Amino acid sequence: MPLFYGWYIVGVGALTQIASVFSLSSTLSVFLKPVTEDLGVSRGAFSLVRTVEVLISAGIAPLIGPVIDLYYLHRVDPNVPIEETVGAMARLVEQGKVRYIGLSEAGARTLRRAHAVYPITALETEYSLWTRDAEKEWLPTCRELGIAYGAYAPLGRGFLSGNIRSADSLTPGDRRQGHPRFESENLARNVQLLKPLEETAAAKGCTPAQIALAWVLAQGEDIVPIPGTKHLHHLEKNIRAVDIELEGADLAKLNETFVPGSTAGTRYPARQMGNMGR
Repeated sequence: MPLFYGWYIVGVGALTQIASVFSLSSTLSVFLKPVTEDLGVSRGAFSLVRTVEVLISAGIAPLIGPVIDLYYLHRVDPNVPIEETVGAMARLVEQGKVRYIGLSEAGARTLRRAHAVYPITALETEYSLWTRDAEKEWLPTCRELGIAYGAYAPLGRGFLSGNIRSADSLTPGDRRQGHPRFESENLARNVQLLKPLEETAAAKGCTPAQIALAWVLAQGEDIVPIPGTKHLHHLEKNIRAVDIELEGADLAKLNETFVPGSTAGTRYPARQMGNMGR
């Protein structure tokens, strides 16, 4: 289960120790500002087709060696054909710098076009009890093409832990304050969805967050939850979710409440939503 974001911040020592045990994934990031000159990269397009080799060499080699297991394109650049971008990423595989490539938040049609150029190993999009958009096109397309699915934000950015009951729960500077789902009116409506989740957790003797992860795991063996955490004790609890078995009645109870479209507010602000599913 991938659990690390920001490998450059994690650092050399930590990644060197775990690289032989875990598979490591990273994303080809979106640059909206000039990056440091020592990378040899100036302001670029989302996909950075011409500089991807420079970025991976400068970023990965000093940390875990010359190879990364799974490399995601963070977002699809609407100004660059996906065939060109995937072609550049495929060259990294041919050069032995990357083992597999994936896409993030790419639309089903784009995924098909990309897969026709080079096998896409995984698609990463948001998926959780309160974000079930993937069930309409993404998951069926992935299963048709034999592509694994990485579910990021499986805890609804902390909402499904049950600890965020009002907008006042968020501290100043918290990025979630800019997300429509966490606006006061929407959040008040969304909190009403939590009751069956908390009841199921109480019956199972675990936390709501663990039930939320167990629900994602129950949707198929081809789905890998990607929960982010800053605390070791949260990580340990997340891992224990693999041992929780949800019965048919448990799943039905959760599905009846968290039906697709039941969540108030979009998952990102309007401008960012425009970059999803391209």
